[in-house]
Amino acid sequence: MTAGAGRLAGRIAVVTGASRGFGRAVAVDLAREGAHVICVARTVGGLEETDDLIRAAGGQATLVPLDLRDFDKIDQLGATLYGRYGRTDILVGNAATMGALQPLAQAKPAEWQQIFDLNVTANYRLIRIFDPLLRASDAGRAVFVTTGLARVDRPYFGPYAASKAALERMAQDYAREVEITPVRVNLFDPGILRTRMRAAAYPGEDPQTVPTPESVAPALVDLCLPGEGRNGTIITQ
Repeated sequence: MTAGAGRLAGRIAVVTGASRGFGRAVAVDLAREGAHVICVARTVGGLEETDDLIRAAGGQATLVPLDLRDFDKIDQLGATLYGRYGRTDILVGNAATMGALQPLAQAKPAEWQQIFDLNVTANYRLIRIFDPLLRASDAGRAVFVTTGLARVDRPYFGPYAASKAALERMAQDYAREVEITPVRVNLFDPGILRTRMRAAAYPGEDPQTVPTPESVAPALVDLCLPGEGRNGTIITQ
């Protein structure tokens, strides 16, 4: 599909954690559908690889090397995008960290803080700064990536699961707050995927038995379409 064509032609999309895995797959699919994708991640090399894939798909991207735990830089990103585009049409909060699998009582406070800083607080800061940009769009769409661990009991995943439960509550409350606006906010649970995070949690698993991020990303992209009417929903794969 050529640049400027597709269901998201002319839309401005921001994707966090876009340097690999599911975030990269989503960024490429958004670009393939015509969106100009602002790819945010810490790793410059990974962002450049994502950019290569987007260009190969006929899309366009802007690369933003950024550690989302540097919260003030999120504000600067929002201000820059407002100055350049005056709006943001799509926000995908994908970046996350799982931390070590261990009994909750053994998790160090610093580890807990790192997980919540990225999985919860960074997404709050994104909501805070991007809310006026999404409202400036004729169909602002925010999608936050979650996990079934937020809704089931599973030992050794405590900090990660708790952070995703907090993300779900925060995103659904935000969805209720924007009901009378053109903004729609949803959560997307991709299920198990062939990612580095999955391999770290299940090192003995055969990755060939696990779905690829590319096979699931189109379902999230559908939530970013201007015609999407769902709000405050958790979509699971």
